[in-house]
Amino acid sequence: MTTRFRDLPWQQTPDGSRRRVGVEIEMAGVALDVMAEAVRDEFGGQISSEGPFVTHVRDTEFGDFEVELDARVLKDRRYREHLKRLGIELDAEDSATLDRWLADAAGRLVPHEIVAPPVSLEVLPRIDRVRAALQKKGARGTESSLLYAFGLQLNIEAHSLEADWLTSILKAFVLLYDALVKAGNIDFSRQLSPYIKPFPGSYVRHVLQPGYRPDIQELIDDYLEHNPTRNRPLDMLPLFAWIDRGRVMAAAVERDLIKPRPALHYRLPNCEIDDPDWTLARPFNGWAQVEHLAADPERLAAAGSEYLQRPAQALGQFADEWAKRIRDWF
Repeated sequence: MTTRFRDLPWQQTPDGSRRRVGVEIEMAGVALDVMAEAVRDEFGGQISSEGPFVTHVRDTEFGDFEVELDARVLKDRRYREHLKRLGIELDAEDSATLDRWLADAAGRLVPHEIVAPPVSLEVLPRIDRVRAALQKKGARGTESSLLYAFGLQLNIEAHSLEADWLTSILKAFVLLYDALVKAGNIDFSRQLSPYIKPFPGSYVRHVLQPGYRPDIQELIDDYLEHNPTRNRPLDMLPLFAWIDRGRVMAAAVERDLIKPRPALHYRLPNCEIDDPDWTLARPFNGWAQVEHLAADPERLAAAGSEYLQRPAQALGQFADEWAKRIRDWF
């Protein structure tokens, strides 16, 4: 079992502080209060509930954790507006009863999620201890059901907001995408879901051109042209909105879902929390491979050239070779 978190090649953010990572873990099989207690046992803090859909663990060592049923229409209680349109008015008791029923019913399909605040890399093993505690309490992950397209998401603070660095990250990611899918055994239900659709081939070929060295405006515009959606395995929209909010929000994107932040939103990995041999180090180390490739300009350029030159039928073998290298760190 891999428990070592591989170092990243860049340790600092643009302002010189230590890079941090926010972790989001989706699961089923455990109630929100049980999840909140596991967080509090590790990090301290006070548990406060907003009803059956959202619970907070506030004032921990590293800020506030949120534990929630990941269904926006329920958390916002927008279903009450639809009932009103039908002439159905609920009193407080009926409303609470309906909320509990909906939380129980939706929890069979909609993931329960822990959303952690950004923490430094050395704290990640402690979040993994929360994962281990919940595994022992019966948490279920991606492979427990065909209906569970659950994932693990990492929000990795950017080392730089400059176009050159961001372009190298995108080049490395599209090169390693197939290998990450293979090495991470990305579940078929997740691949079929709309949440992590791969970058279109036209964009991949555009980004990998040897002469592709855009400034930040061109980089954002190209991304928006080919990817006007958050549903990519590496969602760049929150970071690009942090850099140039007006440019991103003027595009045909899901504006109300984008939370600008100086972080790379890595959405690809499974959540295999029910497997006692799975740890958070596995998906994190897959991401580390992306950064290490991006940090090696000669290897990055050679890999891009090789990728563009190979016929389509050879790309599977190319991905297998990269996946083997990635698994060495799993």
